[in-house]
Amino acid sequence: MSDFRISRSEIVPAEEIAALEDAASGAVVSFCGRVRNHNEGRSVARLEYECYEELAVSEGERVLGEAREKFGVGKVRCVHRTGDLAIGEPAVWVGVAAGHREEAFAAARFVIDEVKKRVPIWKREHYPEGPAEWINAAPTEGA
Repeated sequence: MSDFRISRSEIVPAEEIAALEDAASGAVVSFCGRVRNHNEGRSVARLEYECYEELAVSEGERVLGEAREKFGVGKVRCVHRTGDLAIGEPAVWVGVAAGHREEAFAAARFVIDEVKKRVPIWKREHYPEGPAEWINAAPTEGA
């Protein structure tokens, strides 16, 4: 199983954290990005995510490998949802197990920032009023 996954099913952070168990790691950091009910002054009813899965997994794995190398951490995992998500649902989860907290926090921040920049996942906001809009789309270089 890949350490970077695209999922149409609910993300369960406790299950993801359990997969990071490692006796050599003194720090485990996780980040869970959830669907919020507003963006840039507008009410949001729900989100919809789409991706080019083959390229998303490939680029996501590349990001995780860079984090391992750059920060010298052990396990690094990320899962991103696709499909329709309700307010409050987890949309993305990142977890890092490392010897020390400094590296774990830095690696987790690196992963979420790079995933948002580089992985071809597209977000569409649905509003209570007005048409839905695609926003903050990652580039599709190589697609």
